[in-house]
Amino acid sequence: MAKAEATPEYITADFVMSSPDLKHCPRDDLPEVAFCGRSNAGKSSVLNRIANNKGLAKVSRTPGRTRLINFFNVKTGGRIADLPGYGYAKAGKTEQQAWQKAVNRYLSLRENLVGLVLITDIRHPDQPLDNDLLKWAIASQIPVRLLLNKSDKISKNKQAVALKKARERFMKNGLVTTQTFSALKGTGTDELNSTLHEWLSSNPNL
Repeated sequence: MAKAEATPEYITADFVMSSPDLKHCPRDDLPEVAFCGRSNAGKSSVLNRIANNKGLAKVSRTPGRTRLINFFNVKTGGRIADLPGYGYAKAGKTEQQAWQKAVNRYLSLRENLVGLVLITDIRHPDQPLDNDLLKWAIASQIPVRLLLNKSDKISKNKQAVALKKARERFMKNGLVTTQTFSALKGTGTDELNSTLHEWLSSNPNL
């Protein structure tokens, strides 16, 4: 008899508010994990998958629709911040600069930020903007969970190769951990949520 698959451990999160900039963010009284990535990496789909709630984050057919920083309170403690996606070519230059300024200020000055989940497309590694964010996080001593999303789009062998390369790249840096993920299939949900629970309960001084 085949062994039954375990039910994934989802998080329970509720939308709190949207903020255009750091000044309008919620009070920094809870540990916060920020979700970030290119506008076509599947960030909203990842959030919906880990919460098992298709309506938590709005998913658009057109990448780059998230203009604001969206905040979600996690039932077990802490908060998730969904940052605007970067690298959306069809957005106007002025609009892109406004998003980037708001995100940069949030990342640099948000005192309760305890970790980043960087969502990337497993088929397109080492993107310049992703690498810039990783370099900043390492320099700032912010833990990062590098998510190789859309793993369902490639074979198991190619997934293993991509994961090995990413892990070897950050082997000497304990701040960056890496995993494969599929927002479509749910693969990697338990692994990511375990990291989220650890981060969101790890800062008792706030």
